[in-house]
Amino acid sequence: MLFKAKKKAEIGDHIFFKNGVKGIVEKVYDNSVITKITENNTELEFKENITVIAHKNYKVLA
Repeated sequence: MLFKAKKKAEIGDHIFFKNGVKGIVEKVYDNSVITKITENNTELEFKENITVIAHKNYKVLA
């Protein structure tokens, strides 16, 4: 899996977080992003497949 060097995601970027969850960024805020979950290989459940992730808790996929 390849990661981009940039720290902050932009709308439409694919991100990876929580050791197995992937999503697409739908909205960017100062400290976080709203993400639509596209792949979840964990035991975690997300209401309506949408969640908020702090910038420090994800990596942008290349």
